[in-house]
Amino acid sequence: MSNETKRNVFQRALVDYAGINDELYGYLLRQYDAALPDDLPVIPKAVGDILRSAHGQDNLLSVLETAKYGYKVSETLAWIIANQNTFATAWLLGVWRVEETGEIAKLEEEK
Repeated sequence: MSNETKRNVFQRALVDYAGINDELYGYLLRQYDAALPDDLPVIPKAVGDILRSAHGQDNLLSVLETAKYGYKVSETLAWIIANQNTFATAWLLGVWRVEETGEIAKLEEEK
Protein backbone atom coordinates (compact mmCIF):
# COMPACT_ATOMS: atom_id res chain seq x y z
CA MET A 1 0.00 0.00 0.00
CA SER A 2 1.24 3.44 -0.92
CA ASN A 3 1.19 6.57 1.22
CA GLU A 4 -0.20 8.51 -1.74
CA THR A 5 -3.78 9.63 -1.69
CA LYS A 6 -6.11 9.08 -4.62
CA ARG A 7 -6.09 12.85 -5.09
CA ASN A 8 -2.27 12.81 -5.44
CA VAL A 9 -2.53 10.15 -8.14
CA PHE A 10 -5.26 12.08 -9.93
CA GLN A 11 -3.26 15.33 -9.84
CA ARG A 12 -0.18 13.59 -11.21
CA ALA A 13 -2.24 12.01 -13.99
CA LEU A 14 -3.65 15.42 -14.95
CA VAL A 15 -0.23 17.02 -15.07
CA ASP A 16 1.81 14.17 -16.55
CA TYR A 17 -0.61 12.65 -19.02
CA ALA A 18 -3.47 14.96 -19.83
CA GLY A 19 -1.44 18.05 -20.79
CA ILE A 20 -4.28 20.37 -19.82
CA ASN A 21 -4.33 24.11 -19.18
CA ASP A 22 -4.54 25.67 -15.70
CA GLU A 23 -8.24 26.51 -15.98
CA LEU A 24 -9.25 22.98 -16.92
CA TYR A 25 -6.87 21.58 -14.29
CA GLY A 26 -8.57 23.66 -11.57
CA TYR A 27 -12.02 22.71 -12.82
CA LEU A 28 -11.23 18.98 -12.78
CA LEU A 29 -9.76 19.17 -9.28
CA ARG A 30 -12.88 20.93 -8.00
CA GLN A 31 -15.05 18.24 -9.61
CA TYR A 32 -12.88 15.53 -8.04
CA ASP A 33 -13.08 17.14 -4.60
CA ALA A 34 -16.88 17.39 -4.82
CA ALA A 35 -17.36 13.77 -5.95
CA LEU A 36 -18.42 11.03 -3.54
CA PRO A 37 -16.01 8.25 -2.57
CA ASP A 38 -16.03 5.10 -4.71
CA ASP A 39 -16.43 2.76 -1.75
CA LEU A 40 -19.56 4.10 -0.05
CA PRO A 41 -20.90 1.98 2.79
CA VAL A 42 -23.91 -0.15 1.84
CA ILE A 43 -26.65 -0.34 4.46
CA PRO A 44 -30.28 -1.54 4.50
CA LYS A 45 -32.99 1.10 4.13
CA ALA A 46 -34.28 0.50 7.68
CA VAL A 47 -30.77 1.08 9.08
CA GLY A 48 -30.54 4.30 7.04
CA ASP A 49 -33.84 5.41 8.57
CA ILE A 50 -32.40 4.93 12.07
CA LEU A 51 -29.22 6.75 11.07
CA ARG A 52 -31.23 9.70 9.75
CA SER A 53 -33.42 9.96 12.85
CA ALA A 54 -30.57 9.59 15.35
CA HIS A 55 -27.96 11.78 13.64
CA GLY A 56 -27.92 15.23 15.17
CA GLN A 57 -29.90 14.08 18.21
CA ASP A 58 -27.47 11.49 19.53
CA ASN A 59 -23.83 10.62 19.19
CA LEU A 60 -22.59 7.47 17.51
CA LEU A 61 -21.73 5.73 20.78
CA SER A 62 -25.26 6.28 22.12
CA VAL A 63 -26.77 4.73 19.00
CA LEU A 64 -24.46 1.70 19.20
CA GLU A 65 -25.20 1.28 22.93
CA THR A 66 -28.94 1.49 22.27
CA ALA A 67 -28.62 -1.11 19.53
CA LYS A 68 -26.68 -3.42 21.82
CA TYR A 69 -28.41 -2.90 25.16
CA GLY A 70 -31.84 -1.59 24.13
CA TYR A 71 -34.97 -3.17 25.48
CA LYS A 72 -36.38 -4.13 22.12
CA VAL A 73 -34.23 -6.35 19.92
CA SER A 74 -34.95 -6.03 16.22
CA GLU A 75 -33.40 -7.25 13.00
CA THR A 76 -32.34 -3.69 12.20
CA LEU A 77 -30.58 -3.16 15.52
CA ALA A 78 -28.94 -6.58 15.19
CA TRP A 79 -27.62 -5.49 11.77
CA ILE A 80 -26.11 -2.33 13.32
CA ILE A 81 -24.31 -4.37 15.99
CA ALA A 82 -23.06 -6.93 13.46
CA ASN A 83 -21.89 -4.20 11.07
CA GLN A 84 -20.69 -1.46 13.41
CA ASN A 85 -17.82 -0.31 11.18
CA THR A 86 -20.08 0.05 8.14
CA PHE A 87 -22.68 1.91 10.20
CA ALA A 88 -20.01 4.21 11.69
CA THR A 89 -18.60 4.97 8.24
CA ALA A 90 -22.05 5.92 6.95
CA TRP A 91 -22.57 8.04 10.08
CA LEU A 92 -19.29 9.91 9.58
CA LEU A 93 -19.59 10.39 5.82
CA GLY A 94 -23.27 11.29 5.99
CA VAL A 95 -23.80 9.33 2.79
CA TRP A 96 -24.35 5.66 1.92
CA ARG A 97 -25.72 3.32 -0.72
CA VAL A 98 -29.13 1.75 0.05
CA GLU A 99 -28.74 -2.04 -0.05
CA GLU A 100 -32.16 -2.80 -1.53
CA THR A 101 -32.15 -0.22 -4.34
CA GLY A 102 -28.53 0.82 -4.91
CA GLU A 103 -29.51 4.49 -4.67
CA ILE A 104 -27.28 6.96 -2.83
CA ALA A 105 -28.78 8.44 0.33
CA LYS A 106 -27.51 11.50 2.20
CA LEU A 107 -28.20 12.89 5.64
CA GLU A 108 -28.83 16.35 4.23
CA GLU A 109 -30.04 16.85 0.72
CA GLU A 110 -28.16 19.51 -1.22
CA LYS A 111 -29.92 22.86 -1.40
